[in-house]
Amino acid sequence: MTTIATTNPATGEVEKTFDALADEEVDRRIARAADTFASLRTTGLGQRAEWMRAAAGILDGEADRIGAMLTTEMGKTLKAAVAEAQKCAKACRFYAGRAEEFLTGRRPADAGDVGARDAYVRYEPLGPVLAVMPWNFPLWQVIRFAAPALMAGNTGLLKHASNVPQTALFLEDLFRRAGFPEGAFQTLLIGSAKVERVLRDPRVKAATLTGSEPAGRSVAAIAGDEVKPTVLELGGSDPFVVMPSADIEAAARTAAESRCLNNGQSCISAKRFIVDADCAGEFERLFVENMRAMKVGDPMDEATDVGPLVSEEGRAGVEELVADAVGKGAAVLCGGERLDGPGWFYPPTVVSGVTPEMRMYHEEVFGPVASLFRVGGVSEAVEVANATGFGLGSNAWTRDDAERERFVRELDAGQVFINGKTTSYPELPFGGVKRSGYGRELSAEGMRAFCNAKTVWVG
Repeated sequence: MTTIATTNPATGEVEKTFDALADEEVDRRIARAADTFASLRTTGLGQRAEWMRAAAGILDGEADRIGAMLTTEMGKTLKAAVAEAQKCAKACRFYAGRAEEFLTGRRPADAGDVGARDAYVRYEPLGPVLAVMPWNFPLWQVIRFAAPALMAGNTGLLKHASNVPQTALFLEDLFRRAGFPEGAFQTLLIGSAKVERVLRDPRVKAATLTGSEPAGRSVAAIAGDEVKPTVLELGGSDPFVVMPSADIEAAARTAAESRCLNNGQSCISAKRFIVDADCAGEFERLFVENMRAMKVGDPMDEATDVGPLVSEEGRAGVEELVADAVGKGAAVLCGGERLDGPGWFYPPTVVSGVTPEMRMYHEEVFGPVASLFRVGGVSEAVEVANATGFGLGSNAWTRDDAERERFVRELDAGQVFINGKTTSYPELPFGGVKRSGYGRELSAEGMRAFCNAKTVWVG
């Protein structure tokens, strides 16, 4: 049976446990979501925007309290957790302000060309949507679904990761306090084994999942059997390419920041550092210096850069991948040993000499561990960057226009960032290709993902 509990990663101590919902209560919540959808979809966009802006106000006004909750549940630094709450407020305001533009009838063709007096596309909500969400950005990854979905008139059912129950319950309370109807957004405290039952309920019309590849395959298979649309954002093993024309100092600094973001537990953080041989020595030296300079410690301390990993299991998985690489000939340039004391801390680590025989070459390392590769030119850099089953984000550093265009064109990823750290913005589509999933969140695409694009033809 799944344990639903807050376990502090900095101490390893269980702070609070919760009872899973009985099937009868889950059914009541699904019914409430369906009933609320019938009225929410007819609520004016102005009213929904007012509620969404109220949610943004709560997120901003209580950011310090919310941040402490996130840090306690999954270990991210307090400053990062507060920033996450503030980013969520920005997304709520973005969709409150842009929903009308994204949903109002779009005219893709001249009406006369299709023999009509008028012809347009109308975006209508689908109904209750199940969101299966992970622990690593426990607020942001829910808000980036919930804000556009609710503004479009859908209702939400959240099955959050079982180690962040307080955040899950806060999210339900957030939208209720903001003024949304009682059943507009509800949290289901259930284990993963209960997801299929919810997804197969005919009142649930679609699903979105951010998480592991096996979880994504499972949800996609069930949804496919039920002929229900899904959006999947799965793992990533993002490349960070550095060419000789780049600002090497800035690239090395950004590389360390990216790899240690969220204690190294971010799908779109750079993980594989692919460096041209002509600048590899300088980059590696500066990169290792920056990684060593990261302060590991109490995530509640404002001076801390890297807190603990989320669980003992998570740390053990990182250690296994590093040990496998070292056992097959890789070299550890810094880090590589767990820290003594309570909590699940692991230091920023750089591994060089990674080859295809090593698990780290193919698998996502969900911790502050970087793999280094030396290549000879753009073509080999692209080849190594694309030599993974994942395709979420990518990053390239160059001041050469021709190189930039090649990276933009040839990197197999949902996003390409040039000379800057890969991140997500409400204004830009977010998602991946290959085994990193399909569909898009954020921007207009994220709002329309759970809408019926209804063609209207008027003769």
